[in-house]
Amino acid sequence: MSVNAMIVSAGEALDALRTAWQVQKDGHMLASYMLHGRPGVGKTQVVEQLARDMGGLLFDLRLTTIEPQDLRGLPYYDHQSQKTKWYRPEDLPDDPAHPAILFLDELTAASPMLQPTVYGLLQERRVGRHRLPDSVFIVAAGNTVEDGAIAYQMNTALSDRLIHLHVQAAAADWLDNYAVPKGLHPTVVAFIKTRADLLDTTEQALEQGHLIATTPRSWERVSQIMQAVPDRRMRNILVAGTVGDAVAAEFALIADDIAATVQVQDMLEADRKARIALYPASMHGLNALIYGLIGILDARNVNGAIDIMADIRQLARLREEDDFKRMPLGELCTYGFEGLIRKGLELGIGQRFLAHDAYKAYAKEREAAGLA
Repeated sequence: MSVNAMIVSAGEALDALRTAWQVQKDGHMLASYMLHGRPGVGKTQVVEQLARDMGGLLFDLRLTTIEPQDLRGLPYYDHQSQKTKWYRPEDLPDDPAHPAILFLDELTAASPMLQPTVYGLLQERRVGRHRLPDSVFIVAAGNTVEDGAIAYQMNTALSDRLIHLHVQAAAADWLDNYAVPKGLHPTVVAFIKTRADLLDTTEQALEQGHLIATTPRSWERVSQIMQAVPDRRMRNILVAGTVGDAVAAEFALIADDIAATVQVQDMLEADRKARIALYPASMHGLNALIYGLIGILDARNVNGAIDIMADIRQLARLREEDDFKRMPLGELCTYGFEGLIRKGLELGIGQRFLAHDAYKAYAKEREAAGLA
């Protein structure tokens, strides 16, 4: 059966769960929640971020690795009462004074033998005599049969116990709410910025019978490879084994171009005349420059970062290459400043932008054009 819930991005799913948690805190226990989505789309990251936002503990149960007794506990005979009782498992939250998430991951791949125990958690919030306190928020996650993952069809008895969210990868959401805040390698971020269609190729890989597909999770792994492996040939081999050889070949061309033209630290240290000559003359390069500036922004280099970002909009006038005349430099500058200011506010240096002459000139130009 297909998941006929509204399709949402990972960021929208996080917002929905935040709202649901607030509703539960206000005393309205609606239901448990189910995140459907392809492998690597970011379901686990959504739940991990929610736990951080809640200031709560995360109890992560991978249902494919446990047996019914791991949830139910083990029986023992109480000689005094002459009854069989149960040792409760330690993996279930029990502190009513502290918020927690019980995350039932890989629910659709769990053994059917485990499902009756899971039903009790999802509907009645209990296993045996152990009841989960109201401070516990329950989220499940899983893939579908159509995703090419190991999965069972969810039956109606289980489905009816859940509020369903169908999570799909969205490039803009992933870039703004995950890749940039997490500090993924600028080359990866710049590549997906201009090749949003390659963020998730699971469907195409299944149609073509290919084993390897791109996913948000695999691009995070590529970022780790880019940061950790200096040798170009070895890096390309590992990237190809992560996202497939065709995508890796295209990515390698862009990575080489960015490596040759983007020198963020050199630009921060140069005077303006020398700096203008260092701007990369490609969209990939300018995107990588923008994300590189956002990534290294701090109180020491904020003035230089503002200067570099502000001059992007003037490159068609400051440089002779025709390439700059064909680029949306104004949009790039605006997008870059949005990311830079967001990072600056997180660091507590937002006021430095308002006091900087280059930023004031940029803001005045936008206001004059009716864009402020």
